[in-house]
Amino acid sequence: MAAVDGAYDCVAKTPMGDQNGVFTVISAGDRFNGTFAGMMGSLDVKDGKVDGNKLTWKMEMTLPMPMTLECEADVNGDAITGTMQLGAFGAAGFSGTRRG
Repeated sequence: MAAVDGAYDCVAKTPMGDQNGVFTVISAGDRFNGTFAGMMGSLDVKDGKVDGNKLTWKMEMTLPMPMTLECEADVNGDAITGTMQLGAFGAAGFSGTRRG
Protein backbone atom coordinates (compact mmCIF):
# COMPACT_ATOMS: atom_id res chain seq x y z
CA MET A 1 0.00 0.00 0.00
CA ALA A 2 1.37 3.40 -0.98
CA ALA A 3 1.65 6.28 1.49
CA VAL A 4 -1.27 8.08 -0.16
CA ASP A 5 -3.71 5.15 -0.26
CA GLY A 6 -6.79 5.06 1.92
CA ALA A 7 -10.19 6.55 2.65
CA TYR A 8 -10.21 10.09 4.00
CA ASP A 9 -13.09 11.78 5.83
CA CYS A 10 -13.04 15.26 4.28
CA VAL A 11 -14.75 18.63 4.56
CA ALA A 12 -14.70 20.96 1.54
CA LYS A 13 -15.34 24.68 2.12
CA THR A 14 -17.47 25.52 -0.93
CA PRO A 15 -19.61 28.53 -1.93
CA MET A 16 -22.61 26.29 -1.17
CA GLY A 17 -21.41 25.70 2.39
CA ASP A 18 -19.37 22.93 3.94
CA GLN A 19 -19.58 19.66 1.99
CA ASN A 20 -18.67 16.48 3.84
CA GLY A 21 -17.40 13.55 1.84
CA VAL A 22 -15.18 10.51 1.76
CA PHE A 23 -12.23 10.66 -0.64
CA THR A 24 -10.85 7.24 -1.58
CA VAL A 25 -7.38 6.86 -3.10
CA ILE A 26 -6.17 3.64 -4.75
CA SER A 27 -2.77 4.20 -6.31
CA ALA A 28 -0.84 2.19 -8.90
CA GLY A 29 2.63 3.59 -9.45
CA ASP A 30 2.35 7.25 -10.46
CA ARG A 31 -1.41 7.07 -11.15
CA PHE A 32 -4.43 6.68 -8.90
CA ASN A 33 -8.12 5.92 -9.08
CA GLY A 34 -10.79 6.67 -6.53
CA THR A 35 -13.97 8.51 -5.72
CA PHE A 36 -15.20 11.49 -3.76
CA ALA A 37 -18.52 10.44 -2.23
CA GLY A 38 -20.62 13.07 -0.52
CA MET A 39 -23.95 14.87 -0.41
CA MET A 40 -23.77 15.49 -4.18
CA GLY A 41 -23.36 11.78 -4.90
CA SER A 42 -20.16 10.01 -5.88
CA LEU A 43 -17.65 11.58 -8.28
CA ASP A 44 -15.01 9.43 -9.97
CA VAL A 45 -11.38 10.50 -10.08
CA LYS A 46 -10.21 11.19 -13.66
CA ASP A 47 -6.58 11.47 -14.75
CA GLY A 48 -5.30 10.90 -11.19
CA LYS A 49 -1.53 11.40 -10.77
CA VAL A 50 0.72 10.69 -7.80
CA ASP A 51 4.01 12.57 -7.28
CA GLY A 52 5.41 11.56 -3.90
CA ASN A 53 2.80 12.76 -1.40
CA LYS A 54 1.15 15.11 -3.93
CA LEU A 55 -2.04 14.15 -5.77
CA THR A 56 -3.58 15.86 -8.80
CA TRP A 57 -6.84 14.83 -10.46
CA LYS A 58 -10.07 15.95 -12.10
CA MET A 59 -13.70 15.12 -11.39
CA GLU A 60 -16.73 15.65 -13.64
CA MET A 61 -19.61 17.09 -11.63
CA THR A 62 -23.12 17.05 -13.08
CA LEU A 63 -25.18 18.51 -10.20
CA PRO A 64 -26.12 21.22 -9.47
CA MET A 65 -24.53 22.06 -12.84
CA PRO A 66 -22.01 20.39 -15.15
CA MET A 67 -18.41 21.39 -14.50
CA THR A 68 -14.95 19.88 -14.35
CA LEU A 69 -13.30 20.16 -10.94
CA GLU A 70 -9.51 20.41 -11.05
CA CYS A 71 -8.05 19.21 -7.79
CA GLU A 72 -4.76 18.90 -5.98
CA ALA A 73 -3.85 17.70 -2.52
CA ASP A 74 -0.93 16.84 -0.27
CA VAL A 75 -0.92 13.86 2.08
CA ASN A 76 1.06 14.30 5.30
CA GLY A 77 0.83 11.23 7.52
CA ASP A 78 -2.91 10.61 7.96
CA ALA A 79 -3.88 14.19 7.02
CA ILE A 80 -4.86 15.43 3.56
CA THR A 81 -5.21 19.07 2.51
CA GLY A 82 -5.92 20.47 -0.90
CA THR A 83 -7.95 22.65 -3.21
CA MET A 84 -10.65 22.06 -5.81
CA GLN A 85 -11.00 24.55 -8.67
CA LEU A 86 -14.75 25.05 -9.13
CA GLY A 87 -14.78 26.72 -12.52
CA ALA A 88 -16.51 30.11 -12.31
CA PHE A 89 -16.96 29.67 -8.55
CA GLY A 90 -13.25 29.92 -7.78
CA ALA A 91 -11.44 27.51 -5.48
CA ALA A 92 -12.63 25.49 -2.49
CA GLY A 93 -10.19 24.27 0.11
CA PHE A 94 -10.65 20.89 1.72
CA SER A 95 -9.01 18.88 4.43
CA GLY A 96 -9.47 15.46 5.93
CA THR A 97 -8.14 12.57 7.99
CA ARG A 98 -7.43 9.03 6.85
CA ARG A 99 -9.64 6.38 8.42
CA GLY A 100 -7.77 4.03 10.75
